[in-house]
Amino acid sequence: MVTNLKYGRVVILADGEYPRHGVPLKALNEADFIVCCDGAAAALVAHGLVPGLIIGDLDSVEAGIAERYSDRIVRDTDQESNDLTKAVRWCSSRGISSVEIVGATGRREDHTLGNISLLADYGRMLNVRMLTDTGVIFPEYGSCSVATAPGQCFSVFSLDGGVRLTATGLQYPVSDLLLGSWWTATLNTATGSRVELLLSPARLIIYLGHL
Repeated sequence: MVTNLKYGRVVILADGEYPRHGVPLKALNEADFIVCCDGAAAALVAHGLVPGLIIGDLDSVEAGIAERYSDRIVRDTDQESNDLTKAVRWCSSRGISSVEIVGATGRREDHTLGNISLLADYGRMLNVRMLTDTGVIFPEYGSCSVATAPGQCFSVFSLDGGVRLTATGLQYPVSDLLLGSWWTATLNTATGSRVELLLSPARLIIYLGHL
């Protein structure tokens, strides 16, 4: 993970389910600066960590947390975006070029789907990866080469229609496949150290399962 000169390793904690898997937990424990989305601050503090910033409309921040960390609270009342987007925008505006997002899934499927799809927007602002209890999710925007490990679960989701994909390095061959639905290029497995994707410019969400 690339670190940022002023802030070091930056992790955003969203207000979904607090992670249990070692990968997202390691990211939180090793972070130099943690941005909490609104109510997520209480869970972070309960796990013995300290928020560097708490941001959102502040409708779910516990009173004790708000008082204790009043010096690092940013209220953003924009109703056209969610708290995760507010956190990403804040990071981008401070020159932070790389973030990891944890706690963005679970609890409510509508929040989960929204947070995952928004990665395609966040990737235009900074380098971003979402770490969940099952894998890593990140955006790409056309042909690319993805580092993998043999046996690693691999899925591609296209947010744009009419895209044809050819891929190498996968257990199930993909050749000039029309990505007509979200699931069309999902549930595959990497066979080596890289998967090569060839397609026209498009907004992609890539999922790599934890080994």
